[in-house]
Amino acid sequence: MSLEEAKQKGWDELDIIIVTGDAYVDHPGFGTSIIGRVLEDAGYRVGVIAQPKWDDPEDFKKLGKPRLFFAISAGNTDSMVSNYTPSKRLRHDDTYSPGNKAGLRPNRATIVYSNRLKETYPDTPRVIGGIEASLRRFAQYDYWSDKVRQSILADAPADLIVYGMGELQILEIADKLNKGIPVSDITDIDGTVWKTDIKSWKEKHEELLKDRIEIPPYIEVSKNKELYAKAFKMVFEEQDHIRGHGIIQVHPKTVVIQNKPMRPLTQDELDHVYELPFTRETHPSYDEVVPALDLVKFSINTHRGCFGACSFCAIALHQGRMIRSRSIDSILREAEGFREIKGFKGTINGLGGPSANMYGMDCKNWNEKGVCKDKICIYPKACPSLDTSHKKLIELMRRLRNLPDIKKVFVGYGVRYDLALLDEEYMEELCAHHVSGQLKVAPEHYCDSVTDVMKKPDREVFERFEHKYKEINKKLGKDQYLVAFLMSSHPGCTLNDMIETAEYIRDTGRYTRQVQDFTPTPMTSATCMFHTGLDPFTGKKIYVATSQKEKSIQRAMLHYKEPANYNLVYEGLKRSNRLDLVGNSWNCLIGRKKGGNNGW
Repeated sequence: MSLEEAKQKGWDELDIIIVTGDAYVDHPGFGTSIIGRVLEDAGYRVGVIAQPKWDDPEDFKKLGKPRLFFAISAGNTDSMVSNYTPSKRLRHDDTYSPGNKAGLRPNRATIVYSNRLKETYPDTPRVIGGIEASLRRFAQYDYWSDKVRQSILADAPADLIVYGMGELQILEIADKLNKGIPVSDITDIDGTVWKTDIKSWKEKHEELLKDRIEIPPYIEVSKNKELYAKAFKMVFEEQDHIRGHGIIQVHPKTVVIQNKPMRPLTQDELDHVYELPFTRETHPSYDEVVPALDLVKFSINTHRGCFGACSFCAIALHQGRMIRSRSIDSILREAEGFREIKGFKGTINGLGGPSANMYGMDCKNWNEKGVCKDKICIYPKACPSLDTSHKKLIELMRRLRNLPDIKKVFVGYGVRYDLALLDEEYMEELCAHHVSGQLKVAPEHYCDSVTDVMKKPDREVFERFEHKYKEINKKLGKDQYLVAFLMSSHPGCTLNDMIETAEYIRDTGRYTRQVQDFTPTPMTSATCMFHTGLDPFTGKKIYVATSQKEKSIQRAMLHYKEPANYNLVYEGLKRSNRLDLVGNSWNCLIGRKKGGNNGW
């Protein structure tokens, strides 16, 4: 992070400089660290400029000019998600910043950083990546401005986007630039997006469309919601490295061209990446802790990908739906290395990936045919072609907890409970050894019509899991709780659905603090529904709560007991003609007002 550090390593200049919106944390849960370590492992000299002062060009000069290129990322999250709440209010904290301080990254950080670097070093290539760039690679609905924005490559003065998990792409880009190939000629790397001008598009139209498909242009999708939904569906269906095609979208001043997705890492490659010499510490220049590190410092990432494809989640469009798992031996070596790290007390506090229990799962069709274009592996039920055995995961958990100096291995979150129900041995192993008092799961909603839109299991599946969880814990003599995460205002969710959910919570005693309002983030099918009011896969109309008032009412229904929510809950019940739920009888959600007091 400084030229002094570079000199200590014997480096007189840097080959690649990574600019990131996060604090610099050398941990494999942070994208900057992974990319930096992968490049260094390949022999490149890498520097990091973390959270630069975006209004000060000098801050972008502190490491000098890189020999090859700048790699730019907003950080582990989209900068607008980092900076704003679902109600579009500025956040007062940022877990990816030292001291949990907010305001250290700009809105639309990738674009801002790219502009500053163009001003500072106009002739140096700029490659953008990370969640923000990856999921804004085509025209996308932006919740915070309430409009369809151009591809980030049309807005940012950058040369390439690396989308998805970027180790292979970033190495290939570095190698080509190192050989003297101009960045303008790097147009053939899978998992990247590049651009050309309108004139070249017109001249090479047929050539560029070879093995690629063209989706409706920005001008049309920004005005026509049906075409926006059509474009999203086309993009979603091509996100497979085996059967997927390149995609082209025309913008007013540029044409954005996505090459087909990059293949996932092999098991050996994945093992190698996660066994690079991460210190699992914040950079020593920081005087304050970075809270995000505390959450994951002694956790282990076992696999990548998720075949759940929940509507509100973009993992399928970023990591892909195929599961790629590390070897058990590699994971054991990582765990054994914890003993050398200051502060380790024998507890691994997280084991998993995008889900906790998809490790080792596979489909007999993936390697030859790719993922199915018109099916979701696990919804509404697990596909017969999918191997849902937890055998490899059980072996991993047993071997981990038997390591010397490993006292506990906890899986406190991320369990896909519909999968867990298919393997009672896994559930018994989980409850007996890997739950620290409570297990967090995410039914998200208790109305089947809403979970159907979410592509989540219905209520009956959750109830069966809860019953089995309690049954197993009772047999084991353990007092362990189940914590459910819920979501309001998801597309397809009406005010009546929220009232039904509130009544269900009342009747079952499932009142929970873990609730959130749906936030339309880039490149999810739920965001497409929020903007268009259409299911992009069926074309059917979907009810959407778009006003902040209704979103607030829906959110309040999940915490109907809170005095601060009284007026919102009352208004919601009145709108739905459900004032029968206001009063003092056992089945009422809230009491009647008393002399102007909002309590009851």
